[in-house]
Amino acid sequence: MVRDRLPTYGGQAVIEGVMMRGRDSMAIAMRAPDRSIVIHTENLSGIYRSRIARIPFLRGVVMLWDALGLGMRALAISANTQVKEEERVEGPQMVATMVLSLAFAVGLFFLLPAGLGHLTEQLLPPTRSNLVSWTGNLVEGLVRLLILIAYIWFIGRIPDIKRVFAYHGAEHKTINAFEAGAELSPESVKRFSLEHPRCGTAFLLTLIVLSILVFTLAGPLPLGWRLISRILMIPILAGIAYEYIRWTARSLDSALVKVLVKPNLALQRLTTREPDMEMLEVSIAAFNAMRSGEKDRVL
Repeated sequence: MVRDRLPTYGGQAVIEGVMMRGRDSMAIAMRAPDRSIVIHTENLSGIYRSRIARIPFLRGVVMLWDALGLGMRALAISANTQVKEEERVEGPQMVATMVLSLAFAVGLFFLLPAGLGHLTEQLLPPTRSNLVSWTGNLVEGLVRLLILIAYIWFIGRIPDIKRVFAYHGAEHKTINAFEAGAELSPESVKRFSLEHPRCGTAFLLTLIVLSILVFTLAGPLPLGWRLISRILMIPILAGIAYEYIRWTARSLDSALVKVLVKPNLALQRLTTREPDMEMLEVSIAAFNAMRSGEKDRVL
């Protein structure tokens, strides 16, 4: 299949722009306040071409950690493009922002649901401990899923985030157009889908569903160990989720896989919006800039 021969490019939306990532380089294209397109490019670390990148499960943990740092840095670069030089967030302040953002995400999506699951166990009659533990873990997982959906829905109603979600749609359309072999012009790219099976939204949903399955089957734990186990399991679950997303993206001809990816694609309707032509122009500029830095381009 052509899909298997093409490089698996990825990216993300940033503030008034798009970041595109390959194996050798990444590029950020941003619409500046003066309406010009500003492009930032840099070479990627060798981890994307290393032996680790070929080891199942381990590659997911390492590459996703690198991608997390890359994505946060891209957001900071795009934010700094929109403000005056004296208002830019850089150095220790940017690092602190990244650490706080990561801590907030872990607390909101993992520790808070774990605490509510433990509270559920305390409120239930202790007559059947196995049933109580199973119920508490299930409540934890369902709360985690509801928080994810509610959080995405809520921030999607903020005007500035709506624009970020529209750039997210532009990113998907551009990659879909490339993988279909279409011309990369705004008029051509516009007709492609807002959804993509390798989307980070799909990864998040897969991670949450996996956590429901794994933690529901876990035995009872004191609150302290319960919280610690949730943090320690994140890399393991992330590695499994990465392999699952990779497998489904390469197996879309399978009827089973088409059914399996429906929830992931459905959730993307909350994180994407239809982009305008100027947004598509920015996304295409990011993709072309990234591609010009790739050493093994497929023309």
